[in-house]
Amino acid sequence: MTRTGLILLAAGGSLALLMGAFGFQALGYAPCKLCLWQRWPHAAAVLIGLLALWSPRLWLPALGAIAALTTSAFGLYHTGVERGWWQGPDTCSSGPVGGLSTDELLDQILTAPLIQCDVVAWEFLSLSMASWNMLISLGLAAVWVAAAWISRQDERPEHASR
Repeated sequence: MTRTGLILLAAGGSLALLMGAFGFQALGYAPCKLCLWQRWPHAAAVLIGLLALWSPRLWLPALGAIAALTTSAFGLYHTGVERGWWQGPDTCSSGPVGGLSTDELLDQILTAPLIQCDVVAWEFLSLSMASWNMLISLGLAAVWVAAAWISRQDERPEHASR
C-alpha cells in the first residue's frame, strides 16, 4: 500500500471512530469525562492526516501514530477504571458506600456525576467502547507507523534519484 493509502486508512479510521462515538451519543449513550478524553486525539489524527496528504514530511505520520497511541492509552486507562483495576478521576467515578452515615451517603448521591466512568454503558463481545477504542487505535497506530516508514524510505538518497 502507498503512503497516501495508509494515511487515508489511519485518518479515516480515526474519523470513523469519532463518528461512531457521536452516533452512540445520538442514540442516548452520553459520554463520560474519559470518553471525551479519547475523542481529542482522534480529532488530532484526522487533522494530521489532512496535513500529511498535503505535505510529504516524515514527522506527520509519526505524529499521527502518537495521536493514535495517546487515545489507545486513554482507552486502556478507561477500561481499567470500568473493570475496577484502578481508581478513576474523583469527578467521574462512584465512591464506596460502606461505612458512610446517612447524611454522608445522601451527600455522595447528590454530588455524584450523572455519567460515571466506572460504569460500562455498552459492550460487544465482552469489551466496552473504551476497550474497542484501545484495540482499534493500536491498529491505527501501526498503520501510521507504516506510513512513516514509507515516508522514511522515500526520503533516503537512493530513492531521491528515481
